[in-house]
Amino acid sequence: MTTAAAAPARPGQVLADLLPASRVRDIALVVGGAALTGLAAQIAVPVPGSPVPVTGQTLAVLLVGTALGAGRGFLSLALYALAGIAGVPWFADGTSGAAAPSFGYILGMILASAVVGALARRGADRTALRTVGAMVLGEAIIYAVGVPYLALATGMSASAAIAAGLTPFLIGDALKAALAMGALPTAWKLINR
Repeated sequence: MTTAAAAPARPGQVLADLLPASRVRDIALVVGGAALTGLAAQIAVPVPGSPVPVTGQTLAVLLVGTALGAGRGFLSLALYALAGIAGVPWFADGTSGAAAPSFGYILGMILASAVVGALARRGADRTALRTVGAMVLGEAIIYAVGVPYLALATGMSASAAIAAGLTPFLIGDALKAALAMGALPTAWKLINR
């Protein structure tokens, strides 16, 4: 008995495109991406001197955007943000609402998921080097929105906001990028066998 090998992925596809296409699939992927992000946000470690904890959220956001593509990634993170604003307690540490000083990071995550999803359509998730570049860009977008929002929401100076909302997270984000760098190209290699 022989088994048919999976057809190789075509250029312009993201991982989610390899599933049979349907509206139900897309809805399930969007809702699943939001839920994964909410679950990852519960992995939270407080950072002394910062109102922003270290979470698994950033990794989930970047993987959701990359695996789902720009449109579904954007919708997934928008759903995550809107449901959290409406009271679903799935922001970091089981919080909800838009009043937290860290809400700017969530806004940045919506944009970052779309950008890394667009890059994935261009093959940015197929090799380790391109994947790490996409992840670093996605993280930079999150901070570019989150740190100024933190400064405005708390009255911190720019340097204080950088010290509290960026610097403590750089090592962890490098580790998250490394995890993605290994996971995404490996997934494509397994699919294309």
